[in-house]
Amino acid sequence: MFLEELLNNTVFENGEIECKQILNRDNIEGWIKTIAGFANANGGTMYIGVDDKTNKLIGFERKQADNERNYFNNQINEHISPRPPYKVDFIGFTVRDKERFIIAVTVGKSPVRPVIVKLKNVPAIYMRREGFTNGATYEEIIEMSIKSQNKSFDTIISDQTYEKKDFTKLFSFYEEHTDGKKLSEKALTSLGFFDENGKLANGAILFSDDYNDNKTEVQCSAYSGFNKGSERIVTVNKFSGCITDTIKYMQDFITQRMNHTMIKKASSRINIDSYPARALFEGIINSVAHRDYFLDGTQIQVDLFKDRLEISSPGSFFQSEKIEKTYNLSSIMSKRRNELICGVLVLCNVMEAAGTGFDKIVEEYSAVDDKHKPYIYSTSDHFTLVLPDLTYEMGVEAEPTENLIFAPIPNGSKYDEKILSYCYNNAKTIAEITEYLEVSNSSYFRNKIINNLVENDYLIADEDGRTKYYKTNHNTVELA
Repeated sequence: MFLEELLNNTVFENGEIECKQILNRDNIEGWIKTIAGFANANGGTMYIGVDDKTNKLIGFERKQADNERNYFNNQINEHISPRPPYKVDFIGFTVRDKERFIIAVTVGKSPVRPVIVKLKNVPAIYMRREGFTNGATYEEIIEMSIKSQNKSFDTIISDQTYEKKDFTKLFSFYEEHTDGKKLSEKALTSLGFFDENGKLANGAILFSDDYNDNKTEVQCSAYSGFNKGSERIVTVNKFSGCITDTIKYMQDFITQRMNHTMIKKASSRINIDSYPARALFEGIINSVAHRDYFLDGTQIQVDLFKDRLEISSPGSFFQSEKIEKTYNLSSIMSKRRNELICGVLVLCNVMEAAGTGFDKIVEEYSAVDDKHKPYIYSTSDHFTLVLPDLTYEMGVEAEPTENLIFAPIPNGSKYDEKILSYCYNNAKTIAEITEYLEVSNSSYFRNKIINNLVENDYLIADEDGRTKYYKTNHNTVELA
């Protein structure tokens, strides 16, 4: 059976299709550039499970199709920015009374262009032209930048109409944080909450009473020890609702589980909470305000450990470089990613009109010793605020790493988890790995530790010229 028969030829009218028998794990660029090329042009569809020369249907069993879809989503999230609009569908057909599936990935024209592919830390821009994908020309890149809507996710107008009755929780939230004042529709209009035709912006929809999609999803977890994976999980809860409910959910989860203690003085006592209320609230507001809402399938992570609280939000600091662990929170300047969402939170008096709000956190922790200082770090796909538990005398004992889940490693070493975490998002050289671990670049380290991870499929080795890079294998190691 052929693709033309399955789809009754309707898909071939514009010619913007691409067929792949399977997603090549050894040559990601060969197919991922097509997705970016579609997004930079006028969209298109990639069919996976179809012979690219004859259009003959190969297909997958259901479980194989699920695995292929998950691999596709992971690679798009990791290597393409901004994430282009697309949907993934399974199309079934029958071979000898057995059901098989092909995967249809329908890509739309990206509202924010150019869409960039980044492999081995090298960015590239592709364009789809007349059925082929090639590197974009200088003129095309300039034209894309000029014609792009250049809007954040939250300011793009949707097809949903504003009704005041759908936003009772937002109006109540405003009253709660402004000493009983009433929120006016005029104020919302001035922010671009809805347009002159009454159509809501994407960000406005996230404040609607009944919103429960994954754009606002959070996962809150509590652990008995210092790290994920190696310690017992006390509880893990997921929640998705309107933004105001999400803020309250995170706040309640933490305050209900954090520790309380006191210091006795001669004539008084001082009550101490694990996390100062104002610092905690600022951290939660920051994670919501600066989240990258273009990234589907992601979530805000709230993780309570024995010595600290970590709040991680999808997306690196907007228009900022990767930030290594830093205690100088006041120096971090982050351009707003979500103008409308931030505008609403400022209007509700829960966010500063300028800056990140980190100054308040620094102020709340100003009297503590160095081992209890809050810090922050940012990678290519998320940023994390760490608040030390003030009731835990030893301070923060764990280093910031990706939290991973993986099976025990044969002949493993004490460095394995740190290596896999360090190499999870970006490929690293031996020199970078040993410098990070503060160990010598010895033959023993390369043969017994790195090669052991490669041979057991926890690390993937790749070469670029004479330089060898190592990347964590996402098929055997997953984010917790």
